[in-house]
Amino acid sequence: MPTRLTLICHGATAATRSGAFPADEPLEERALARTTELRPVIRRADRAWTSPALRARQTAAALGLDAVDEAALRDVDAGRWAGRRLEEVQAAEPQGVIAWLSDPDAAPHGGEALSALLTRVEAWLDARAGDGGPGIAVTHAAVIRAAILQALEAPASSFWRIDIAPLSVTELSHDGRRWAWRASSLPVAG
Repeated sequence: MPTRLTLICHGATAATRSGAFPADEPLEERALARTTELRPVIRRADRAWTSPALRARQTAAALGLDAVDEAALRDVDAGRWAGRRLEEVQAAEPQGVIAWLSDPDAAPHGGEALSALLTRVEAWLDARAGDGGPGIAVTHAAVIRAAILQALEAPASSFWRIDIAPLSVTELSHDGRRWAWRASSLPVAG
């Protein structure tokens, strides 16, 4: 049986709105209300997972999902940059930001390199390939970008060319041989 995996990006947070590297912050009130409105349009699933981050768990709960925390779905670790605005980090560590944006193996913030994120997501997708049937995962933009790259067998250099909006839905399917990127959408405008 083919596997269908629906990846939902968590709702907006203060860090999302301000261009900051995320810490473990909650959803904005408006995002929480909007997430609840999406409940009727989310497809049925046999299994559901969520990143252990507060913003992802709140999104999963607002969607009415009985989701299991999955460490592999955690956001990329921004190290000492967590909670700081990109503009602030760029002013203080311009070479670090350049390295981080151009070299997937760089982790100038002391956190996780993008190459490590890609490996982590690839392993999780490999484990899901044989599940069969529909599953839903509530996670982060970085994890969804990594999943799309894996499905397309695209190079890590393409990571920053994919935009994932809060509460967007990305569909992947596995036919027993390979993952395919089926669609991405934002189910409700606003």
